[in-house]
Amino acid sequence: MTEISGHTGLRAGATAVVDESYSFACMRCGYGWEQSYEIEHHTDADGHEFVIYVADGRVVPSPLNRPTCQNCDGHVVRIMRPGRVASAASAASTASGPSAASASSAASAGERHHWHLSDLLSPFRRAG
Repeated sequence: MTEISGHTGLRAGATAVVDESYSFACMRCGYGWEQSYEIEHHTDADGHEFVIYVADGRVVPSPLNRPTCQNCDGHVVRIMRPGRVASAASAASTASGPSAASASSAASAGERHHWHLSDLLSPFRRAG
């Protein structure tokens, strides 16, 4: 998701700000998460363009260069369009079977559900 926004009060020199969101899935531990970024476009003194990624009000490295898993610090991370983690969570909650039942009982008990790679990919598998 990309949107040009008219944010004001950001770091000096920003010529434009683009809001982008991504879904991430760690291929090492299976953890999934989503993050939104404000991408500030700047021009340096020599006229070269560069961008600054801002997440939750903090300047962060580009998630596109070498994403890091928030759970295991692994670097084999798949980047997807926004909503993929949420759609996998929705599909898992409507699926039948013991894994869906245990996930819904954990959610009702107030525990945080740890997403595994199979949870994220199951909505995309072909029936057969």
